[in-house]
Amino acid sequence: MQPIISINNLSKTFDSGLEALKSINLDIRRGEIFALLGPNGAGKTTLISTICGIVSPSGGSVCVDGHDILADFRAARSKIGLVPQELATDTFESVWATLSFSRGLFGKPPNPDHIEKVLRELSLWDKKDARIMTLSGGMKRRVLIAKALSHEPQILFLDEPTAGVDVELRRDMWAMVRRLRESGVTIILTTHYIEEAEEMADRIGVINKGEIIMVEEKATLMNKLGKKQLTLTLQTPLSAIPTELAGQALTLSPDGNVLTYTFDTQTEHTGIPELLRMLGKQGIDFKDLHSSESSLEEIFVSLIKEKS
Repeated sequence: MQPIISINNLSKTFDSGLEALKSINLDIRRGEIFALLGPNGAGKTTLISTICGIVSPSGGSVCVDGHDILADFRAARSKIGLVPQELATDTFESVWATLSFSRGLFGKPPNPDHIEKVLRELSLWDKKDARIMTLSGGMKRRVLIAKALSHEPQILFLDEPTAGVDVELRRDMWAMVRRLRESGVTIILTTHYIEEAEEMADRIGVINKGEIIMVEEKATLMNKLGKKQLTLTLQTPLSAIPTELAGQALTLSPDGNVLTYTFDTQTEHTGIPELLRMLGKQGIDFKDLHSSESSLEEIFVSLIKEKS
């Protein structure tokens, strides 16, 4: 099957002399969820912006569903929905008007049923007449996702979609991504959360200093990370670990505010998705989670050494 996105020798050097992308070669399979991981400044956003036509490449080519992003920009861009990292939604327009206008920009005829479906799936229906500038940060994030889906794209880019968002929105987004994938949408996700990539991705690519240093099936890459600890900072302190979670490799901090889960990525399943679901069933909400053994930067250094 032909890849839905084909990137060949793509490079980008800014006027400052910064070489942000260096001969990127990457194929994205139709219908997959592809997670792009990398430290800050690695080139993730530049790569996405170039594919979406926001940044002009210095060299190489990108084809989106058979359309060259330069020679056939409008056709290529119409295939893509983009949820940017930055919130740029301080507008007087209503949520409904914003989505309808965005759909029209891509030449799509009005479709109130589709707009309603998107708003309901993102728990925005009761905000449809609200001015975007009056919404909370989490609701604005939902509006950005809704805008990206307004013209029914075949490809959806999510650039750090859960950075700084609440747990409820993160869970809603995971569910939404699964539904979109089931409907045939190809999803490219950038994230700092290894756990998020494990939860959703089929394949994972690692970018560092403008170069793709590794593209692997999810299970293969997770195996390379070894034993780690997942630290969850809780919304409400616990007095003890619930008996329903007694079989999990969990420890609770003395003040009851932090749960630490030790897992081994050499096994087929880390158990993290199951653990998060169990916590949800117990009504245990967390406001942050991260790997406490090593940072992504340290993981990337080890991967670079393996490749050198």
